[in-house]
Amino acid sequence: MTSLYDEFRIALHSVWNRRWLALAVAWGVCLVGWLIIAMIPNKYESKAQIQIRTQTLLSGQVGIDPQDQRKNIQQIGQTLISSGNLEKVIRGTELGATVATPAEMAAKIESLRTNIEVKPEQDDFFAISVKQSSGKLARDVVQKLIDVAEDDSIAGDRKEMGQTLRFLDAQIVTRTKELQEAEAKRVAYETQNLGLLPGVGSVSQRMEASRAELSQIDSQLIQARSALAALNGQLAGTPSTLNTPAMGGGAPSALGQAQGELASMRARGFTDNHPDVLSIKSQIANLRAQGGGASAAGGYRSPNPAYGSLQSMRAEREAAVTALQARKSSLQSDMAQLAAKQTAEPGVAAEYQRINRDYEVKKEQYDKLLVNRDQIRLRGQVESQTDAVQFRVVKEPSFSNVPAAPNRPLLLAAVLIVGMGAGVGSAFALGHLQTSFPTAAKLEKASGLPVIGSISQMLTGAERIQRKQKMKLFYGATGGLVGICALLVVAEFVQRGLTA
Repeated sequence: MTSLYDEFRIALHSVWNRRWLALAVAWGVCLVGWLIIAMIPNKYESKAQIQIRTQTLLSGQVGIDPQDQRKNIQQIGQTLISSGNLEKVIRGTELGATVATPAEMAAKIESLRTNIEVKPEQDDFFAISVKQSSGKLARDVVQKLIDVAEDDSIAGDRKEMGQTLRFLDAQIVTRTKELQEAEAKRVAYETQNLGLLPGVGSVSQRMEASRAELSQIDSQLIQARSALAALNGQLAGTPSTLNTPAMGGGAPSALGQAQGELASMRARGFTDNHPDVLSIKSQIANLRAQGGGASAAGGYRSPNPAYGSLQSMRAEREAAVTALQARKSSLQSDMAQLAAKQTAEPGVAAEYQRINRDYEVKKEQYDKLLVNRDQIRLRGQVESQTDAVQFRVVKEPSFSNVPAAPNRPLLLAAVLIVGMGAGVGSAFALGHLQTSFPTAAKLEKASGLPVIGSISQMLTGAERIQRKQKMKLFYGATGGLVGICALLVVAEFVQRGLTA
C-alpha cells in the first residue's frame, strides 16, 4: 500500500513539474475539438404518427384475408421511403431547389433516406421522424411524405390494378388463340385417325364387338342350317300332288282331307312318332282300304297345298342361311382389316394423348386466368370504391427550432474533459521518457548504490515572487479554459432560446 501511494505521489509530481506542457496540450485539444463541434451543422427533427387502416366488411367476401391486409399495410410502410416517393418529396419541398441533374437527384434521395426513420408500432400505426437543417424544412418533408404516401396508396393501387388487368387480358387473348389452335389440332387428328383412337369405337373395342357378333352369327347359322335340314326332310316325305276323286265320291274326298291334315301337321314340325300323326296315318290307311279303286275309276291328281307351304318355308330358311353366311364373311373381312390397323393403334393413341394433354393444360391455364382476372377486378373495385386503405394522421408533424443533433453542451464538456486528459497524459508520458529521478529511493534503486542524502531546492525571495506569478498565470489559463467551455455552453442555450 505504501509503495502504491509513493508511486501515485511520484506520478503526480512528474505531471506537476510539466504542468505547462499539460496545459498547452489541453488548450490545443480543446480549441481543435470546439472548432470541429462548431462546424457540425444542426439537425432539426420533426415527428409524426400515422395510422393505416383497412376495411374488413367486404374483404372476406372477395378473398382478402387478414394476412393479406397485414402484408399490404407492411408493404405500404416499406414503400414510404421508396425512391419514387422521396423524389416527389424533394421536388415538392425546398430540397429540390438545388437539384439540376439526375446524379444530384440520386445523391439527394440517398441523403434524405438516411435522415428518415419509419418505425412500425402496435397494430397499424407508424412513427415517422425526419432530420433536416431547419425545423420548418423537417416539418415540410414529413407532411409531404405523408401526402405522397396517401396519394400513391390510392392512385398507385388503381394504376397497378389497371396494369395487372391489362396484362391478364393480353394473356387471356394469347391463351384463347393457343387453346383454339390446340382444339382444332385435336379435332383434325380425331378425324384423320377415326377408329384408331382410344375410347368408344377404338380398334380393340371394335375387334371385341366383331368377335362377339361373329360368335352369335355362328350359333345362328348352326340353328338355321339345322332347321333347313329338318324342313328338307319334311319336304321329302310330303307328296307334291294329291288324288282327287270325281264328283259324287265320298270316301276319296275324306281321304284327301286326311292327307291334307297330315301335310299340315308335318308343316308344323310334327314328327312321324307324334300321336296325332300316327292317328291321321291310321285314318288314311282305313280310307284307302275302303275306297281305293274309286280314284282309279274316275278321280284326278291336284297340287298338295302343304307341299307348296313347305317349299315357301324352305326358301325363307335358305335365304336366312345365305344372309348369315354373307354377314359372317363381311365380319371376317372387317376383322382382317382391323387386325392390320391394330399394329398402328399404340402410336396413334400415344400421339393423341400428347395432343389431348397439351389441350387440357392450355384449357386449365385459360380457366385459371379467367378466374384470376375476375377476382382481381372484384378486389380492385372493393379497394377503390370502398376506400379499403385509409390514412389517418394521429399526430401532426411537429415543429421545433431546438436542434435534435448534435448535443453541443454535452460535446463541449466532453471535449474539455478529453483535452485535460490529453494534457495530463502527455506530461506523464514525457516524465517517463526523460531520465530523471524524482526521489532518492528511485535513484538508489536505479543505480544500485547507496544514497547518502538529498538537498532541497532553495529559492530566493525574487524567485518565490516569480513562482507565485507563474502559478497565478497557470491557474488563470486553466480557469480560462474551463470558462471558455462554460461560455460556449451558455451561448448554445441562449441561441436555442432565441430561436425557439
